[in-house]
Amino acid sequence: MADSTASSCANVHTSGRARGGSPHGNGNALVRRRRPLAHDRQAGAAQSRHRTEAVAVTSVKEFRVESEPTADSLGSGAFEFTDDYSVFDWGKMPDEITDKGASLCSMGAYNFELLEAEGVPTHYRGVVSEAGSASEGRAGGSDSRDEDTESGDVVPLAEADEPPTGMAIDLTQVPDLPRDGRDYDYDAYFADAGDNYLVPLEVVFRNSVPPGSSLRKRTDPADHGLDFPEWPEGVVQLEEPIVEFSTKYEESDRYLSPSAADRIAGKAAVEDLESLAREVNRVVTERAAEADLVHEDGKIECLYLNGEVRVADVVGTFDENRFSYHGQQVSKEFLRQYHKRTQPDWVDAVEDAKAEAKARHRADWKTLCDREPEPLADEVIEAARDLYAAGTNAYIDRDLFDAPPLDEAVAAVRNL
Repeated sequence: MADSTASSCANVHTSGRARGGSPHGNGNALVRRRRPLAHDRQAGAAQSRHRTEAVAVTSVKEFRVESEPTADSLGSGAFEFTDDYSVFDWGKMPDEITDKGASLCSMGAYNFELLEAEGVPTHYRGVVSEAGSASEGRAGGSDSRDEDTESGDVVPLAEADEPPTGMAIDLTQVPDLPRDGRDYDYDAYFADAGDNYLVPLEVVFRNSVPPGSSLRKRTDPADHGLDFPEWPEGVVQLEEPIVEFSTKYEESDRYLSPSAADRIAGKAAVEDLESLAREVNRVVTERAAEADLVHEDGKIECLYLNGEVRVADVVGTFDENRFSYHGQQVSKEFLRQYHKRTQPDWVDAVEDAKAEAKARHRADWKTLCDREPEPLADEVIEAARDLYAAGTNAYIDRDLFDAPPLDEAVAAVRNL
């Protein structure tokens, strides 16, 4: 989303502390803000629907703002997950994958409910129908639901009769992050943040290190206490997860040392962020194992509110995390690898554009890319749909989607 379109919602608030409207993959806490989120870089325009509600579009999901956050209190709204997908930071790709949005919403809701049962604080409030209001309270509250989930009430996932695409959440603030080329002014960000803001970091956790992992290019095994002189050719399974920090809102995000991450986390302590990431990783990894899936890696985003860090955005989905089933990817990684095999010239052009932008101290790498992605074949879209749907059914232990068994869906993808 361009800054000019985001500003169409930015002037609702004049305090400078809760402006603008717009996720992601690629992922994002629901916020009112003055600048686009990381995955909004190629998204559509935000527009005001009425005085208290605004809708914005990212590369893979929309959201609705129903009440504004302030410097010290949360607002309310909802994510609306679409069937769009994005790979290699491109933004919206040419195709849609049927039921992908409902898959991510269902799996994310399931994980949020697991986390809250473990006492992990989150911004999740329940799933909500497309026509409903997301500001009625948390799922399970005495005044937050009735027997008809299609009436728009906020309900637990178990009470949704159909695959949901709406998720009710608490909103935090994301102030402007000014930049000069590739230099970002985090002091200005926190000057507007108050005690209620989205931490401008992604916290990444890895349970394994595959051959293509960026970790191999940036670090040595000894940096992580591993007893290898160099990275071996095969996948390295880790006894303890590796946790790293990455910038969130920079056009080309950077991995950071803990001390560097601490400097741009504001009032949130990186120790708390790491602890929260490890707990999320534990919960998702254990649930995946019960579903015969291997949880390889993932990430979280967090909000800070009056001294407490909470999990934001969406967690443990096939877009945010990587899962495998008997060696086959059951996540968006399948689509990344498919594009590498079938559209290598476009993938190379994307990487070349990013490198050129970095060398020229420019943030807008996409304008330097001289190729566009091609649409997928129908059989690939159908296989991707079945993989998302069957994988979600297995993970949430419920036949929410009309989909083949997971082993059949995986076999179809493996044969492409």
